[in-house]
Amino acid sequence: MATEELIVAGRRFKIRKDYEAALRDQKKIDRIRAELDLTDSGQIYKLYSRLKGGAFRFETAVGTDFDDEIYEKVQELKRNGDNALKISETAAGRKTAGAEKVRPGPKAENKRKPPGKKADQRNQTNEKYDEGMQKQILYELHKRERRRKLIIALSSLVAVFCFGYFGIYYYFSARTTMDYETLASLKGSDVLADAPKVNEISLHKTGFQLPDVLDEYKTLYEKNKKLIGWLKIDDTNIDYPVMQTNNNEYYLDHNFNQEYDKNGSIFMDCDCSVYPRSTNLILYGHHMKSGNMFGQLQKYAKESYGKKHSIIQFDTIYEKGTYQVMYVFRSQVYNDTDVIFKYYQFLDANSEDEFNYYMKEMAALSLYDTGVTASYGDDLLTLSTCDHSQTDGRFVVVAKRIENPKGVLE
Repeated sequence: MATEELIVAGRRFKIRKDYEAALRDQKKIDRIRAELDLTDSGQIYKLYSRLKGGAFRFETAVGTDFDDEIYEKVQELKRNGDNALKISETAAGRKTAGAEKVRPGPKAENKRKPPGKKADQRNQTNEKYDEGMQKQILYELHKRERRRKLIIALSSLVAVFCFGYFGIYYYFSARTTMDYETLASLKGSDVLADAPKVNEISLHKTGFQLPDVLDEYKTLYEKNKKLIGWLKIDDTNIDYPVMQTNNNEYYLDHNFNQEYDKNGSIFMDCDCSVYPRSTNLILYGHHMKSGNMFGQLQKYAKESYGKKHSIIQFDTIYEKGTYQVMYVFRSQVYNDTDVIFKYYQFLDANSEDEFNYYMKEMAALSLYDTGVTASYGDDLLTLSTCDHSQTDGRFVVVAKRIENPKGVLE
């Protein structure tokens, strides 16, 4: 039986519930397009402001694509010198300023009530009630005052918490940047040049003696034996050590120095092996708003960016490696019972048919055709981070190891 094609706005969905959510997003988008003239700069700015303010809630990547489209239109208008937004804001500011200048004239002053008259009226009103009622009124007034003070206190605490959270966030971000700049400076250091060669037994495959650690990484390896490699992409902030331990939890919130860090670290799947080498080495990293770790990885969603940054350098601590981007796609973390392609389970291909199956599934998901393909026996590298456009979403970049990157780029 042929598989039902679940496609909305050029995006293919594997699960019907995601497909139905995409249809709902497309319906919202169609209604917006019908109500607004998206060739009018004023209406584009208005829609952009509403999107930023959360007026529209999208559930899938279809909505994210529309959001990106409006953002690009706004940026293009700004580049072309369109001042519709500035004029609108200036006019609103003038209107507010004019309102503030209004002062009551002589007539208005004459109509003011004499001092103390309002208080006299309040006293006269209170006299209409008996003593029990007056006590009840005072109780309610005190109760409201306590409630008002409590709300102010809680609001102040929330404000302090928010400022504290952002302060901590940017502290970790700044510390992470400084720490990794320092670590990068240790690459190739000869501090341990005279140290005995490191030669240990693999944690993943017993009975295999590991090769010597490359001189470039000896100093870093001596600082932390969980170092497994180094990842670098030119013209990006991705220039980090890669860690590996016996679980996929520890380095979610710990840095190279084994300190608690919300940025975490770039780390390799615990089931991957660099020697003997797994077919596919999977690296994970947080999608940080600051841009740290894999915060900029989703830029690969644009084909032009992917072509400009198609070469990835990933060295294990035992050998150097250069890779070329092959597939870029969005996926999810699925339930164990879901019968569907799960990229994060592809570590080793035991046969050519199995390898070709994985390649076919990735090619079907890919956002664009890079022109790069792989054959059974090729070594692969997968970079994975969170994708907030869908539930348990993941953004994935898959690359193939190449022997002559200069030849490829020429």
